[in-house]
Amino acid sequence: MFILLIKSFQHSRNMFRRQHLLQRRINRCTLNLRTDRLLLRPLSVSDLPTVYEYASDPETTKYMFRLPNRNLEETRSFLEHVSAEWQKDEPSFYEFAIIYDSMHIGAVSVYLNEDRTEGEMGWILNKKYLGKGFATEAALAVKSFAAERLKVNKLVAHCDSRNLSSARIMEKIGFSLESKGERQYPDERGLACELEYSCLL
Repeated sequence: MFILLIKSFQHSRNMFRRQHLLQRRINRCTLNLRTDRLLLRPLSVSDLPTVYEYASDPETTKYMFRLPNRNLEETRSFLEHVSAEWQKDEPSFYEFAIIYDSMHIGAVSVYLNEDRTEGEMGWILNKKYLGKGFATEAALAVKSFAAERLKVNKLVAHCDSRNLSSARIMEKIGFSLESKGERQYPDERGLACELEYSCLL
């Protein structure tokens, strides 16, 4: 009888684990966001070649604080961190791949503060797809996701003051300039003026 009870307990525990893993997979699937032209899905290690293409490009990353990536391993490490975060029941940040016509063309993200009341948004796009409104479309979708699903009260975004295209995107999605400060790049780019935009939800 005791052995049967142990086996029954182990079976129940295994069933619970399988159901929990299935629910997590379902939850990740429901985090696919769709717009008129785009699919936003969880960024993953399988996106390594396309992420590295834009994350290592000096022109694309000219005003990106933590970029460019100097080698493929930097990009791989970042994507492994992102993939691990997506496995959590409540991720502290959400990195979405931007998919257009079945092609991965960039990424858009929101990173939450400790009490999950505020998020910081960011985006990057392969330079081949600039000027078509894709970044604005993707950012609007993640803004809605943050408001409706994550229930954050405020969103912020930062950019180098010379990054006029990014500042325009912030204004198009309803952000307003909140402050000006300084940004110290960790490389030869040195010191720059940084703009902070924000939006109350």
